[in-house]
Amino acid sequence: MKTVYKKWSLLVVGWGFLLLGIAGLFLPILQGVLFIAIGLVILSTEYVWAHHLLLKLKTKFPKFAGTIDKGRERAHRWIHDDEPPSDEEPVK
Repeated sequence: MKTVYKKWSLLVVGWGFLLLGIAGLFLPILQGVLFIAIGLVILSTEYVWAHHLLLKLKTKFPKFAGTIDKGRERAHRWIHDDEPPSDEEPVK
């Protein structure tokens, strides 16, 4: 039962960051791209489309690939409490 709550809380947090990022694209107070990236990293643990979008961002913006990888490793450790993820497709 605890994993169900953790999964739902991750989805809510991930979508929340994504919505904050979209709002941040229009508001000068928020860093929209940063919040979108954080939301995608969190959502990529559950959604294949978010994982594919992160891979596209890594190839298009190689300067930020290391930052995205570090974020994925931290998110994966926090969610699963084990070894860092690989660049494989998530299993659904």
